Amino acid sequence: MRIAVIEDNVELAGAIAFRLRDRGHAVDVLHDGAEADLFLKQEGADIIVLDINLPGMDGLSLLRGLRQRGANTPVILLTARSQTEERVAGLDAGADDYLPKPFEMDELEARLRALSRRRDLEYTARESLGALIYDRAGRQLLAEGVPLDVPRREIATLECLIERRGRLVSKAQLASHVYGTGADVDDTAIEPHVSRLRRRLAPYGVQIKTARGLGYMLDVAP
Repeated sequence: MRIAVIEDNVELAGAIAFRLRDRGHAVDVLHDGAEADLFLKQEGADIIVLDINLPGMDGLSLLRGLRQRGANTPVILLTARSQTEERVAGLDAGADDYLPKPFEMDELEARLRALSRRRDLEYTARESLGALIYDRAGRQLLAEGVPLDVPRREIATLECLIERRGRLVSKAQLASHVYGTGADVDDTAIEPHVSRLRRRLAPYGVQIKTARGLGYMLDVAP
């Protein structure tokens, strides 16, 4: 699944993203409510983990806007344990579930699984890519069942392209996925990873096509 984690506590957001990526999910991390609102309008997500207290735009306003646009994306709201009124307001605004802070990662994962079952979201553990298989849980690329030695950042680049399969992915989107949203890196930092990954995939019928000035797209031979 593609999960958007919208949380201004950088350490907590990073911990959530690390855990979910380790389980094979694609995770987009955003720390500002206004930026997150724009991201969801343009990119979307399968599930959203949303904090209430955000800079730029608070979580409840973001949630109301999401529902007013007709988006039914499942939302888990992160709330302060003592603020019952926040939880009530969140559910009234359209949240599907809430999780009081502090919480255990195991509980967050369980709630995400429950929401995905409720909304019939499919999560495929393995993705076919030409003659290759991508194992999401193990974050491994397999050729005839044998893992290929692919560096971590190339794997992250591939994950981003897989999750947006059939669409153009900009250098900025790839850089955010590989290095983290807000990381102090130039968009061109992604180019060496794409170049090496392209050479690695080509013998197996998988291409990374370039749309000059726009981005990249994953293309798999039939």
